[in-house]
Amino acid sequence: MFEREISDAKRVVKEFLEQAGLKEGNLVVIGCSTSEISSERIGSHSSAELGEAVFLAMYEELKRQGLYVATQCCEHLNRALIMEEEAAQKYGYEIVNVMPMPKAGGSFSTAAWKHMPNPVAVEHIRAHAGIDIGDTLIGMHLRDVAVPLRIADPLIGGAHIVCARTRPKYIGGERAHYQEEIL
Repeated sequence: MFEREISDAKRVVKEFLEQAGLKEGNLVVIGCSTSEISSERIGSHSSAELGEAVFLAMYEELKRQGLYVATQCCEHLNRALIMEEEAAQKYGYEIVNVMPMPKAGGSFSTAAWKHMPNPVAVEHIRAHAGIDIGDTLIGMHLRDVAVPLRIADPLIGGAHIVCARTRPKYIGGERAHYQEEIL
């Protein structure tokens, strides 16, 4: 079940990782609408099974690369995020008391809560990169300067995909010089 969606998710993560230039310990935010993956209007047809299948396909590969993952909850939890307690502590994020459910937080974040070791919820993060599945608007959770990444086939099921990495801000004026390796 969900073979196509799992295959799409793995393909997107592979291409994302090839372009993002992430380092071990970096934080990736993922927003996901299972309704959009099912070609329905966002928030209208949540699927716990689909959320779990897509989450596991993506999470396993990102963890294998040594990355932390945060999943964005839906608007019913004010776009709170689910992440491992270790990552929240490493980055100094304040833990809040809420647990996602399929209709209050979303199926993808519910799967994260179920499968992450020691999951916690936080309200705000500043991720190094992100994957937005179904136009869930993850930009508020990225560092200040986001750089779009172009995925060759930007779909998982029927959901539109937008990926981004971040880079340090340019500061200075016309005499400033920059480190090419961190652009």
